[in-house]
This record gives sequence, structure tokens and C-alpha cells, in this order.
Amino acid sequence: MTVYNINFGIGWASSGVEYAQLYRAQALREKEEKIKFVFLDFINNENIQTLTQNLGFNDDEVIWLYQFFTDIKIAPTSVKLNDIIQLLNSAVTRIEDEGKVKKYFFNNDSNYIVCYMKNEENDVVDRVDYISRGKLLRKDYYSYVRLFSEYFTPEENVAKLYMRVFYNEDGSVAYNEYLNENDSMFVFKDKILYSKLELITYFMEKLQLSSNDIILLDRSKDIAQTILQNKKTAKLGVVIHAEHFNVSATNKEYILWNNHYEYVFNNCHEIDFFITATAIQKGLLESQFEKYNTTVPKIYIVPVGNLKTLNKPIYRKPYSIITASRLANEKHVDWLVKAVVLAKKQSPEITFDIYGEGAQKQRINNLIHENNADNYINLHGHVNLNHLYEKYELFISGSTSEGFGLTLMEAVGSGLGLIGFNVNYGNPTFIEDHENGYLIPIKIDAESESEIVKKLAESIIQFFKNDTCSFHDASYKIAEYFTLETVKGKWDDLIEEVLYD
Repeated sequence: MTVYNINFGIGWASSGVEYAQLYRAQALREKEEKIKFVFLDFINNENIQTLTQNLGFNDDEVIWLYQFFTDIKIAPTSVKLNDIIQLLNSAVTRIEDEGKVKKYFFNNDSNYIVCYMKNEENDVVDRVDYISRGKLLRKDYYSYVRLFSEYFTPEENVAKLYMRVFYNEDGSVAYNEYLNENDSMFVFKDKILYSKLELITYFMEKLQLSSNDIILLDRSKDIAQTILQNKKTAKLGVVIHAEHFNVSATNKEYILWNNHYEYVFNNCHEIDFFITATAIQKGLLESQFEKYNTTVPKIYIVPVGNLKTLNKPIYRKPYSIITASRLANEKHVDWLVKAVVLAKKQSPEITFDIYGEGAQKQRINNLIHENNADNYINLHGHVNLNHLYEKYELFISGSTSEGFGLTLMEAVGSGLGLIGFNVNYGNPTFIEDHENGYLIPIKIDAESESEIVKKLAESIIQFFKNDTCSFHDASYKIAEYFTLETVKGKWDDLIEEVLYD
């Protein structure tokens, strides 16, 4: 029996979906069932193993669609620079060393290769570009052997990618991909596939799924129909990671589903089960299915995160505030900065640390400078927060929509008080108003930014007027529902019911 978790891509700054998958892996690893995390996107910025290992997946848990049809295993990159140089069969005449990027010239400098190193500390090569007379011809990508190559042709003075060749361990060709503007054609020894969806179909066939297998769709847009048509007797579940419908475009007669879930919701009678992270979202979704779809499918509640331990501090810095999120518009970290600046006027001991990266980083940095707040508001970037939360007293969130909120869970797991807006679904799951923090009512379309910021500031000021220890104790009680053992039990119950009831 295998649980297949299907996703698109993974990166250095992964989304909540990938972190949810990692937490799921932690909950399922001790079970007898095998777990596999399938990534369907084409990835060439890194060896996928570098990205999956960085997040915390084990190599034997990972399936990459494009590597699946070869006999090359998911493994760290280990090809050495000298191995590449020896393949040139020509004397190197000049070297340009730029740290992680090294250029080797040969044939009287008319040809050269560009070696992209895994890092500056060793001589392991991730990728090599081959250039002849100023034109890019080929790129080779490496794992412990050459994994695949990309071939280019000049077109209007630009290198145009036209083919990829995927290899087996012994260097033989596993299959070719021919690219055009809209899609690809995949050529195997015994089969030609005319689109990526056909490649996914072929992948599903090769899995040889049975009634003992479970497929969990973490992202379903554009592929749900293909997965549904080729799952055979395996059980199919869809994980809801975000707001599932558009509130403003929904009325008594019609609901506008989130387009990421529209197909699976409209075909919910074909889906074996859905998973929501919170009881609030489950209840709302059930009522909507009954009203708009007439069919109410099975919906399970399984938190997308878990807490290995509840972290107790040696010392919490008084008046310390933390937030952690992507620095994106919808997270409204700018509101938090402005609220802290305002609250500082009445609570001068306040400090605020912001963790995360994103497109709004420079804007937020400028906002801090403009308010002369550099001495008490700090941007720390993306760091491991496992043992940082408990050093703080208060976590604040500016998000106006959270499907779950992993950072909220991590904050209650370290006993922090929380302040956030009374919006679905994460905040009311983790914040009990006036018990472990404050849920702030908000009408986004009817309130000005200054009104919203004022509410946040007032809640921050009020929080520090209280005995914060009582808030911390209340957060620990909430956190007990999200411990690893509790979440493991929920997965056990789900698998048992889906497969055997």
C-alpha cells in the first residue's frame, strides 16, 4: 500500500503546500504504508534532490515525473569538476573563475563551457553549458550521473530550446522531449506521447495502482481529470489548502468556486474524500455542497501541520513581538509595521522582528526607515524558527485569509499570545478571543487602512497590559490538539476508514 501525494513544483522558498506535505510525511513515516511525494513540474534550476532534501524529504520518498522514466535514483549531485574537464578532449587554454561559476576555454578560445557549481566550497557540478562561437549549443544537468541534456538552436539571435534528452545510469537514452511553443512531444522506444498530460497519464499507468493505494491531490488545477481517469481502483482524496470559493461572487443561487478546486468540486461524486485543515472550513464546505451540489462527499479534518514538541522558554523577552510569513501583499506586513509604530508610542519597550522573504521586502524595509523604527523593528529574512518562537511574547498576523496558518500553529506550540483578524480559517482556529489573544473584527471593503492599523495597535497595547502568562498558558492548551501524536491518530483513522470501511 502506498500513499501518493501529488504536487507541481518545489523551490528554495516553498509555499505552505510543500510544508504541509512535509508535516504529513512526519506523521506517516512510522506507518507501514509507503509514502511518495510526486512533483510534476519541470525543474532545472537545481537537482530536485537539493530542493527536497533542503525542505526535509527523504530521497526514497520523492518521485519526479521527468526522472521517473529513467533508472536514475533521486540522489545528491556528486559529479566532480575534473570529470567534466576530461570530457572536453581538448586542452584548456584559459579559465575564468567566478566562485560558483567557472568558465573553461578551449580550441583557441572559440569554444568554452560554463560550469555551475553546487556551491563554492567544493568541486561538485550541477550544470554545464556548452558554447561554440558565441552560441549556446547544449546544457547538461547532473545528479550522480548526467541526468538530462537540453539542446538549443539559434533563432533571431536567441538560443531556442528544441529538445531534451533524458538518460539512464549507463548513459543510454531513456526518452526524448521535443518542445514547441505550446506543449511537448515525448518519444520513447515503444511509445510517442503528444502532450504533458499524456506523459502524466503514462506515469499513472506505470504506477500500477490498486485498491490498496491512496492518491492525495495537493494541487489539482488542470490535472484533476487526468488523475481521476487513470487512478484505477485507488482511492482519491483532494486536500484543500486555501479559501475554496469567492465570497463576493457567491449568492443564494450560485457559488463561484476557487478555480484551483472547481473541477474536483463539480465532480465531487467521483472523489472518494476531501481533507480540510480546520473544522470551520469543513462545516462551511459541507453546507455549500448540500446547497449548490446536492451531493455531500466525505470530508475529513486533518491539520496540515503538527508539533513534535511544545516548546517551553527559559526566558521570553518582555514586550517582544514576532511575525513570520511571505512578504507578499496579501500578508499585509506593512499594516503590522504601522501598527507597531503606533503602539510604540504608548508601550515604548516594544520590539518587533519580521521573518520571511518576498516581493514586498524592500517596500517594508523602506517603511521601517521612513518611520525611524530601525532600532526596534528588524527584518531577519528566511530562517529556521524552530527554537526562536519561544523567545517572544506575542505573534501578530496581518493576513486576511489563511487556509490553516502553519506559523500560527508553531506560535501556539511555543505558547505565544496571538493577534489577528477574525477571518477564516486559521485565525479563529488558533486564537480564542481574550483567552490567548485577540481576534480583530474587520470589514476590508468598508474600513480604511488607518482604521485597520489603529485596531491592530490597540490590541497590541491591550495585550501587554494583561498578565501575558495566562495568554501563554491558553495557547499551550490549544496546541495540544496539534501535537504529532494527535495528528498521527487522525491519519490512522482516515486511512483505516478510506481503505477498509
